[in-house]
Amino acid sequence: MKSNKKQLAPERREELLRTLKLRFEKHMARHQDLEWAKVHAKLQANIEKLWSLNEMERTGGEPDVVGHDKKTGEYIFYDCSAESPKGRRSVCYDREALESRKEHKPENNAIDMAAAMGIELLSAEQYRELQKLGNFDSKTSSWVQTPTEIRKLGGALFCDHRYDTVFLYHNCAESYYAVRGFRGLLRV
Repeated sequence: MKSNKKQLAPERREELLRTLKLRFEKHMARHQDLEWAKVHAKLQANIEKLWSLNEMERTGGEPDVVGHDKKTGEYIFYDCSAESPKGRRSVCYDREALESRKEHKPENNAIDMAAAMGIELLSAEQYRELQKLGNFDSKTSSWVQTPTEIRKLGGALFCDHRYDTVFLYHNCAESYYAVRGFRGLLRV
C-alpha cells in the first residue's frame, strides 16, 4: 500500500494544476498540437503523479509538457526552468560518488534525489531535445544519465548550453558545483 505522504492535499493539488495550466498556456511552442483539457484529464486520472510534479515545482524545475507518446498515451513533462533547478544544485552524481568522498561531501546526489521525487534524469538526447524548445542552462549545467561503462570508470556526464550550442561534458562523479544540478522528466 502506498504511503499517504506522497499524496498532495486537495488545495495544493488544485494550486499545482492551476500553475501547470498557466505555464502550459504561456509556452505553447513547447507543446504544439496538444490540448490542456486532455493533459488535465490524464493528470486527474493519475493523481499520484501530481506528487512528483509538485516535487519538480517545489525544487524550482518549472515542469511543463514537452511531448505526447502516442504508443503509450503518456504526456511527457520536463523541467523547463531557465537554469538548472535551484533546489537540486550542489549535488554529486550518485550514491557511490557521495560515499566515496572523504571530505566536503555534498548533502545529496542527483540519482537518489530524482528517485525520491519519482522522476528520472534526462538523457543527453532528451537534453538536446529540450534545448530545441528554448534556451536552458546558459549559466548553469545539469547532470544527465551516464552510460554504465563511463560510470564504472568513475566518470559522469553533464550538459549545458553556451554559444548557441549544447555541450556534453564529463567530470568525476564525485564532483559538485553550486551551478550544477539536474533536470528530470516524468511520464503521465
